[in-house]
Amino acid sequence: MTGPARIRDLLVHAQQQLNDSDSARLDAEILLAFVMRVPRETFYAHPEDMVAADQICDYLSLVSRRASGYPVAYLTGQKEFWSTELTVNQHTLIPRPETECLVETSLELIPEQAGLDILDLGTGSGAIAIAIAKERPGSQVTAVDVVAESLTVAQANASRQRLSNIRFLQSDWFSDLPHAVFDIIVCNPPYVDTRYRGFTDGDIRFEPRIALDGGHLGLTIINHLVPASIRHLKPGGYLLLEHGYDQAPSIQHLFKLNNYRNIRTRCDYAGQERVSYACLS
Repeated sequence: MTGPARIRDLLVHAQQQLNDSDSARLDAEILLAFVMRVPRETFYAHPEDMVAADQICDYLSLVSRRASGYPVAYLTGQKEFWSTELTVNQHTLIPRPETECLVETSLELIPEQAGLDILDLGTGSGAIAIAIAKERPGSQVTAVDVVAESLTVAQANASRQRLSNIRFLQSDWFSDLPHAVFDIIVCNPPYVDTRYRGFTDGDIRFEPRIALDGGHLGLTIINHLVPASIRHLKPGGYLLLEHGYDQAPSIQHLFKLNNYRNIRTRCDYAGQERVSYACLS
């Protein structure tokens, strides 16, 4: 495609290039909106408007990369989570809609006027920590990650939200928090089975494997975190974990083995078991 083109025709062309994607039309619109620096609604109101040739060149380059499996969020450097536009890059996991279920569950355990101490383990882009800090400004959120580059992104995201109740710390899980205790520990740990084929041929191959690969059956990290969290929870404190759709029974059993109580599992918006949590006796 050379020379200027109408928005409508350009989107149709891009959608055809992205026919292997389950969200081809949406991907095409997000990328064009990013290149043109306009809201997606423009395409519905003015589908006959012309797109400049230089913008088309940039757009088709992005479409080609998306067709190879490269995530849209990395192409635009942006991802919305909890109604907040976050910066993301290859050092951070791309926030998923189902992780909002983890935030919702956490907020239900944190009274609005409370001043609790909350820990977000493996914060990545800071999505979970920022969402909780915004919704519960009286509580103090500590967000940790082992990857320095991830923390840089998370701190920048928090800074744009002007949050004063969140701090960031580089730590390999609890390694740099030897004596700290919290009312709530929330974590979206790596929980994908290390044998998952998507690591070699799926879109997630572009995301940091350290944030996804949960080892054998996807439970290696979780098997470490559940007992390790005991030393860092106040009496009556809660540990909340996001997990795979089929992992709830294993995690519930692990909670029981470590003498947690009030063990519960919550489904995500697709009806899949997604968040399990329990209280420390």
